[in-house]
Amino acid sequence: MHIADIKTIAVVGAGLMGHGIAQEFALAGYEVHLNDVSAERLQQAREGIRKNLAMLSQMGLVEPAQAQAVPARVHTSPSLAEVVGSADVVIEAVAENLPLKQQLFAEMDQLCPAHTILASNTSSYLPSVLAGATHRPDRVLVAHYFNPPYLLPLVELVRHPGTSDETVTVMYDLLTKVGKKPAIVAREAPGFIGNRLQAALMREALYIVAQGIATPQEVDTVVQNGFGRRLSAAGVFEIADIAGWDIYLALMTYLLPDMASNTTPPEMLQEKVARGELGIKTGQGFYTWTPETTAAARAKIAQALVQIARW
Repeated sequence: MHIADIKTIAVVGAGLMGHGIAQEFALAGYEVHLNDVSAERLQQAREGIRKNLAMLSQMGLVEPAQAQAVPARVHTSPSLAEVVGSADVVIEAVAENLPLKQQLFAEMDQLCPAHTILASNTSSYLPSVLAGATHRPDRVLVAHYFNPPYLLPLVELVRHPGTSDETVTVMYDLLTKVGKKPAIVAREAPGFIGNRLQAALMREALYIVAQGIATPQEVDTVVQNGFGRRLSAAGVFEIADIAGWDIYLALMTYLLPDMASNTTPPEMLQEKVARGELGIKTGQGFYTWTPETTAAARAKIAQALVQIARW
């Protein structure tokens, strides 16, 4: 298969990630078929796409004429067979439930044409466990988007030992064509790249607070106004090459013995969850959240991502 052979995209799961992924492909000119369990959820997805496009148009990231063409390219149906039956690429974006995903991959394997690539947006499960539910393991991989997918360009392409080079190349070229920045994960591993790095940062952030070194608010100030800004311009290896690896060797020799090295979730995190302090969803985390502060925080993040996208 070649990228020129791809005409139709299917997205299974129309929630927070799924409708954003469908929007991206439709904006790039592809016919997209979007599936979910009910007409109500599909209507909510259409409304979400409309709001996303209105914001992008207002911010000057999408031409109004482009935005207006998107709804006609997104075809919705609660019938899985109708959505995936003629797809060249399917991206699964349902809830993070392994038995559900495995069942879905087995069904799609039966319903899709033989050439169809099956990709999962999972952030948790290895592609090999999904490929095992199909008779086309060479055409199965993970395509892990980051939220919100229409503002964050990264997609991690995770192959398993049976994924063909052709499948990886086609997906890489397809994602690049629609404006994404794919990163190939050559060997499947829990957390892929992004979540492993984020987990390492969060482990140390929680350790700093637990040890009384600084408050959560001061940790956030350091990240936002220090290295967080630099990382939006260059990656960790590029930055280290510029600074010099001799400096990093000296720093890590001195610092690593004093840093967190636990291999189980930090006690502070377990206690917080046990108390029901889950963040925005319960109104209390390390910050106190009201509807007003929640809306303001989400708007702040979205506006910042738009500015970075413009840059």
